[in-house]
Amino acid sequence: MIYVFFGKGGGKTIAALGLALRARGQGKKVAVVQFLKGQKDTGEFKIAKKLGYRIFQFGRSQLIDLAHPQPIDFKLALQGWEKAKQIKADLLILDEINLAVCAGLLPEKEVLSFLKKNPPRRDIVLTGRNVPDSFVKIADGVSEIVKIKHVFDRGIAAKRGIEY
Repeated sequence: MIYVFFGKGGGKTIAALGLALRARGQGKKVAVVQFLKGQKDTGEFKIAKKLGYRIFQFGRSQLIDLAHPQPIDFKLALQGWEKAKQIKADLLILDEINLAVCAGLLPEKEVLSFLKKNPPRRDIVLTGRNVPDSFVKIADGVSEIVKIKHVFDRGIAAKRGIEY
């Protein structure tokens, strides 16, 4: 199955990692490839090893300007994509791949081809604010995360253990 979590609301990565938690609880092999992320001080990165899976990050530690990505952003996204294609897992989470594709860092047709060839026993989760229509079309489940309000709107900084 292919699942998509997208939208402007917070919680897409957490929703995907909730599936990782369930899968590990049932003894399944899980792997996470994070595109556009390189922060190793996040709670999800720190706990993954204890839960028995790995998070592979392919991004800079700071946010990037998606309208004007740097050459390093293309390089890191392609490295992440190569890693993702090699992983053998029951659940493969491709965190922020939707955004990487929509920003032109990864070729949509190649990712779509990979998804269409997904082995029957492997589940894949795609996250990211925007999502190509082609991913929605082939997905088995699609959830849009809508922001009603967020503490960031009030100028409150990200909270350790909640936002990261």
